[in-house]
Order: sequence, then structure tokens, then C-alpha cells
Amino acid sequence: MKSYENTMTYLKTLNMKGVLEKLDELVNDAEIQKHSYITFLNTILNTEIESKRLRRIKRNMTGAHFPIIKKLKDFDFNLIKGIGKSESIILNDCRWIDKKENLLFFGPPGIGKTHLAISFGIIAVEKGYTVCFERITNLMKLLKLSEVQRSAEFRIKRILKSELVIIDEIGYTPIDKKEANLFFNLISELYEKTSIIITSNKSFEEWAEMMGDEIMTTALLDRLLHHGKIYNLDGESYRLKERIKEKEEAIKN
Repeated sequence: MKSYENTMTYLKTLNMKGVLEKLDELVNDAEIQKHSYITFLNTILNTEIESKRLRRIKRNMTGAHFPIIKKLKDFDFNLIKGIGKSESIILNDCRWIDKKENLLFFGPPGIGKTHLAISFGIIAVEKGYTVCFERITNLMKLLKLSEVQRSAEFRIKRILKSELVIIDEIGYTPIDKKEANLFFNLISELYEKTSIIITSNKSFEEWAEMMGDEIMTTALLDRLLHHGKIYNLDGESYRLKERIKEKEEAIKN
């Protein structure tokens, strides 16, 4: 019993939480299987490594601030044009993040741009990358408050340190001159240091009008497009399709 208590103390001292939680199970299994010392040691170390990996993923999922969980397997590629399932599978390896490339999703509302952005973000988190998701409206609030509010400053710092930043719904709400400047400065800070996913319902031609400054918009787009993959999406609105389906079912009932 003394040896067991000592072992528990050692594990706590080394902060080996994963092994602490499964120690009895690991010991019993080793005794039944008659594992060698080196096999048992490797099992212990592997258990702790996997536990730390899962805790890191959970922590990064929380820090990403995804508004909802969307998986790529649930996306219907038959409903849209502009990206196919085979290309999405290629993007799953996240090499584009290693190369600091950007993904730019353009198209009308309701066709799944945000679904794709979140899905690729979750894949990145599961592969060990740090990710931040922000809708453009909240991002603007954070940028304006970062100099006076500690929580906003902390979030902006996390965004700047992330390996992937997702900026959703650009173009759905107006952007004033100050916000446009703050946004340009942020993109400049991230340029060639961080991968970015953009979703927007506005075409490139409409961005200058949206930002209110053609020269700055050109410089902004240059940074996004330099290492960017552009996806002009089109198709049937799945939200509209769902509403029609709900009405039809209501009529039947």
C-alpha cells in the first residue's frame, strides 16, 4: 500500500493526470497480460501523451470560440458549386496552414460558407493547431475595445498568436472608416504569419465600397490573395430549403 501511495504522489508531482486517472486499470492489465517492464513503461508514457493531447485539443476548442460545431462529413457538396468533396479532402491535411495560405469563401447567404469555415477550423484544432473564430461584427468590437478592456486585449493577442484565424460574415453589416483601418492593420499583422479563412457575401469589386477606401482595400486584398485560395460558391440556400421543407411538413400534419 505504501508503494501505491508513493506512486500516486510521484504522478501528482509530475502532473501526470492521464496516468493518475487510469493507474489501477493499467496495472491490472499489465499483470494479466504479463507485460515486460519496458512494455509497461511505454504504456504509461503513451497514456500520458495521449491524455495531454486530448486536453490540449479540448482547451483549444474552447479558445477557438466556435459558435456551433459543424463537421465536414455533414456538408452536402451536391448542393453547391465552387468546391468539391475531393478538394475538401485535400485541404484536410492542413498543409495550407503550414504554408501560411488563406482560404477565401465567397457567395450568397445560406449556402454553407460558415459551415465550411468552422469545419476546417475544427479539423485544424484536432490536428493540434491553434485557431480563433470571430464574426466580423464581434471582431470590430474587440479591435475598438482592445486598448481599454483587458478581456478584449487578451482575445486580440490570442488571435495574433493563432495559427489559423477565421473571420466570418464580412459584408453583412456596414464598416466605418475607423473599423476599416483597424481591420487592415490586423490583416497586415497576420500577413505571412498566420493562415486566414474569410467568408463573405460581397465580391471583390464590392469590398472597396464596403470599406470606403479603394487604395486601402486594394492593399488589404493583396495581402489576403497573395497566398490565398479563392472559392466562389453558388447553389441552393440550405436554410431556405429547410424552411420550405418545414412548411410542407406542417401542411401535411
